[in-house]
Amino acid sequence: MPGRGPRVPGTTRVYAYGAAVGLAVDLLLGDPRRGHPVAAFGRAAAAVEKRLHGDHRGRGALHTAVCVGTTVALGALAARTVRGSRAASVALTAASVWAVVGGTTLGREARAIGGALAAGDLEVARERLPHLCGRDPQSLDGPAMARAVVESVAENTSDAVVGALFWGAVAGVPGLLGFRAVNTLDAMVGHKSPRYRRFGWASARLDDLAGWPGARLTAVLATLAGGNPRGALRAWRADAGKHPSPNAGPVEASFAGALGVRLGGTLSYGGRVEHRPVLGGEGRAVEVADIDRAVRLSRRVTWLTLAACAGGRILTNAVKRRYA
Repeated sequence: MPGRGPRVPGTTRVYAYGAAVGLAVDLLLGDPRRGHPVAAFGRAAAAVEKRLHGDHRGRGALHTAVCVGTTVALGALAARTVRGSRAASVALTAASVWAVVGGTTLGREARAIGGALAAGDLEVARERLPHLCGRDPQSLDGPAMARAVVESVAENTSDAVVGALFWGAVAGVPGLLGFRAVNTLDAMVGHKSPRYRRFGWASARLDDLAGWPGARLTAVLATLAGGNPRGALRAWRADAGKHPSPNAGPVEASFAGALGVRLGGTLSYGGRVEHRPVLGGEGRAVEVADIDRAVRLSRRVTWLTLAACAGGRILTNAVKRRYA
């Protein structure tokens, strides 16, 4: 009929095709080597922080709203600009997925540390560990670094891959970019240092909310894909609630059970020692070979997430059409 404007391409197919292409590019190339959009967002967020920082939750909430809101708005504007073209919409989705997921780089860094540990070169492993997690490498021996790597692979599978794909399925490009903005802000200001205890509160709480569904989806898929469903489910049910993070708990516990290892225990961040509960208590201590197993499990979870998210959108659209 006249006046309807350009036909909007099927959003389910746009997301499925675009996400698949984006993941394939990430598999081939890893993160962009120069001009990474996440790094650019970090610089912009730091500039906003300089103007807004104060020891007050309200200022932190405003900082979070400005940074995340602007990112979501730009994503929505970009998606609206190309909405009349299926090819352009798929390309935008693919570029966004490539920009926000980090599964291949995560695996490469984990395996590089694993290779150094296997060769007995602890100094090289300690040099590379900060690329993967924020622990104090000088306080860790070989087995402790192997455990730190496996835990980081598990947690970052949720944060760097599954959560983004989930919100992309829910809200398209704005969802992809918005989730990465929230997650990045939490890494920047969401910790309990004197400078950020109040200012970073809003970012940390929003990250908990945004990460909740992706963490549970990660745990479900790790349970199904890990080769030991009963062990993964048992560890998830018994140990997830012991972790101080509501989202890292289910992810790390399910990975521990799926791999048959023990995670958690004593660790050090910024000179602060923490004694965390053991996850997967029926498993054995982590070995260097478990790093590669964790990376392979992470990749299986990634592709299962794409299938689950695309399938969920197809089912939702079918239900909507049925009862429209």
